[in-house]
Amino acid sequence: MAHITRRTVVQSTAVLGLAGVTGGLLAAPAAAEEAASEAEDTARPTSLNGWELMEQTNDISTVWTRPVPGTDCSVAVCIGDAETVLVHVIRRFHYEVDELRRGDVVGWRTPSEVNKGLTESNQASGTAVQIRPGSYPAGSRGGFFSSQLMVIRDILAELDGVVRWGGDDSRPDESLFSIDVKPADTRLTAVVEKIRAWKDTPGKGPGTPVDVRASGRRKAAKALESRQQGTAA
Repeated sequence: MAHITRRTVVQSTAVLGLAGVTGGLLAAPAAAEEAASEAEDTARPTSLNGWELMEQTNDISTVWTRPVPGTDCSVAVCIGDAETVLVHVIRRFHYEVDELRRGDVVGWRTPSEVNKGLTESNQASGTAVQIRPGSYPAGSRGGFFSSQLMVIRDILAELDGVVRWGGDDSRPDESLFSIDVKPADTRLTAVVEKIRAWKDTPGKGPGTPVDVRASGRRKAAKALESRQQGTAA
């Protein structure tokens, strides 16, 4: 029987340990690559704002047709936070910019109908709406009176920049209003909580008088206008 010294045991253990470490180092990149590949396979296409595109509405989908309280309109939007914010925009438009009738608002559109490189792609995820697209055709500017535009700017500022107006894009679409943050953005959650609180507070929310000319509101509106125009799509 061969004599095994302490030195032999230490050396053998070191070799086995090195082999284990080497194997682990080789396995780690392989595992990471496999995980990345699986993530890529399961990743779903999104609209420009990072929300998942939907091929259909109402059945197996996150996009459903919702009524807009106080109007004759209904709109297909992504249910939940996006719905709360976009319906708020539509209601303020109805009360303060121009009265809306059934059919005036277009929400979700199929991914094949929108240009995926433009803000309009957000409609395909149910996170954007067009208000009277026939009256404010894409590519044109100047569709609103200055008083109406002031209200639109106030709406955007009131929502802390969570919504973007298509009139600020390089190729304008003055009918378009879309969510301008990703699904998990905390700013969206904060705005939704604010809107919901208004429902329980007298004198707050759509349909109540708002002084859009107040200095504080105008300052906030102009600051956001400058910021959003600087990031035109």
